[in-house]
Amino acid sequence: MRTRWAGRIAATVATTALAVLAGVGVVPAAADPALPAPFAGLPLPPELDSAFYAPPLATYEHLAPGDVIASRPVTVANLGVVPVNVDAWQLSYRSTNTRGEPVAAVTTVLKPRGSGSDELVSFQMAEDSTAQYCAPSYALRQGSIPALATGSAVIPAEFLAVQAGLAQGWTVSVPDYQGPNSAYAAGPLGGRLALDGVRAAQRFTPLDLPGDRTRVGLWGYSGGAIATGHAAELHPSYAPELNVVGVVEGGVPADLSALLNNANNAAPAGLILGAVLGLGREYPEFQQFLDERMNPLGRALATVKSPLCVAYHAALIPFANNKGLLDVPGDPLDEPVVRSVIDRTRMGGVVPTAPLFVYQSNPDWIVPVGQVNTLVDTYCQDPSARVQYTRDHFSEHLTLEVTAAPTALLWMRDRLDGIPVQPGCRTTDVGSMALDRSAWPAFADTVGEVVAGLFGAPLGSPVGTGG
Repeated sequence: MRTRWAGRIAATVATTALAVLAGVGVVPAAADPALPAPFAGLPLPPELDSAFYAPPLATYEHLAPGDVIASRPVTVANLGVVPVNVDAWQLSYRSTNTRGEPVAAVTTVLKPRGSGSDELVSFQMAEDSTAQYCAPSYALRQGSIPALATGSAVIPAEFLAVQAGLAQGWTVSVPDYQGPNSAYAAGPLGGRLALDGVRAAQRFTPLDLPGDRTRVGLWGYSGGAIATGHAAELHPSYAPELNVVGVVEGGVPADLSALLNNANNAAPAGLILGAVLGLGREYPEFQQFLDERMNPLGRALATVKSPLCVAYHAALIPFANNKGLLDVPGDPLDEPVVRSVIDRTRMGGVVPTAPLFVYQSNPDWIVPVGQVNTLVDTYCQDPSARVQYTRDHFSEHLTLEVTAAPTALLWMRDRLDGIPVQPGCRTTDVGSMALDRSAWPAFADTVGEVVAGLFGAPLGSPVGTGG
C-alpha cells in the first residue's frame, strides 16, 4: 500500500510536469496580478520549478534579507479549482538559515483586488511535511494537484482563514517557512523566513504597503505556530524595524521533547516522526546522528516518509515506537546531539515585545498543554510581557483551530486597528471558545463575504471596523 501510494504521487507529479499549459517564468516586480479565470493552466511543483524556487546563489547572496529576487502573478484557488478574486503574487526573496547562510525562500502575497492596505498579516500554515510540493505556494495555486492526492489537506482548510483576513481588507503573506529543504519543525528557520517574507512584502511595490510603518500581525496554529512563535521571539533581534502589533498562536509546539514523548507509542507517532526527519534537514549534525543511529526499520521508514505531506505522515505508522527506531542506550532524548537541537528549537528564550494571544486545547492529544503552560509562565515572569492565554476544555487539537477562529480573528483585528491590549498576563479557562459571543457578529459578516467569494465576488470590502 505504501509503495502504491508513493507511485501514484510520483506519477501525478510527472503527469503535471508534462501537461503544463502555462508559462512559469519569472516576471518583473511590477507585473499586474492575474485575473481569476475558470482555468489558468497547471503550475509546476517546486521540485520541477528550480528557476523560481532554487535560483543560483550568485543571484541573491549579495542581497539583504527580505530583498525580492523575483516575482510572478498567480491565480489562487480553493482546492486548486475555484479561483479567488484577489490580487496575488509569489515572491522569491533572500533569507538566512540558522547557520547564517543566505537561502532563497518563497511567499505567496495576496491583497483585496485593486486596493491597498496599511495592515499585513503573515499567516504560517501548518504544512508539517517533508516535500516541497506540499508547500502553500504550490497548494494554493489554481491547477495544483488536489490536496486529497498530495496529502496537504490542512492548507485548503487554513486558506479559508486567509480569506477571512482578506475580507477584513488586510494584505496577507503566506510563506513557505520550511524553506528549500522542507525542514519541518525547524522553528528558528521558520521564524526567520516568516519575518523576511514580511520584509519582502513591504518592499514589493504592487502591494502598496507603507514600508516599515505597516502594522504587522503574525498568525499560526499547530505546525504554523512553530514558525509564528519563533518569529515573535526573533523579531526584536532579527527584524526590529518591523512594526509587529500582535501575534496569534494556537496549539503551540513550544517544546519538541514534550511532543516526542507524548507521541511515542501513541496516535501522533507518524506525524511527529516526520518532524524528526524535518529537523535533520536544517541541523546537519542531527542528520548525521540519525544516519548513524537509525536501525534498518528506521531507515526504511525515513525513506518512505521523506517525500510525504502531512496527512500521509499522520496516517503512516501511528502508535509506533519512534524511540525504538534508534539504536542508542537509554532514552534518545538524552543524547547530546538530540538535546542540543531540542534546546535550540525550544520557545521561551526571549520574551516577545509584541502582545500575544495564545490558545490551547487542554485535552490536546498531539500538542500537550503542559509545555504551553510552561511557555506562558516563562514569558509572564517578565513584567513587560503582554499575554492573553485561553485554555479550551471541550475541544481537542483538530477542532480547536475551527472553534477558536472567530475569537482569534477578532483579537487580531483589534490589534491591527490600534486597540491596545491590557498590560500584563491573563489566563482564562473556558468550556469552548466557540461560545465566545462577542466574536460572532464580525465572524458572521466575514463568513458571508468568504462564501460570496466562492462565487467570484472580490474579497476585501470593509467589515465592521476592520480594513
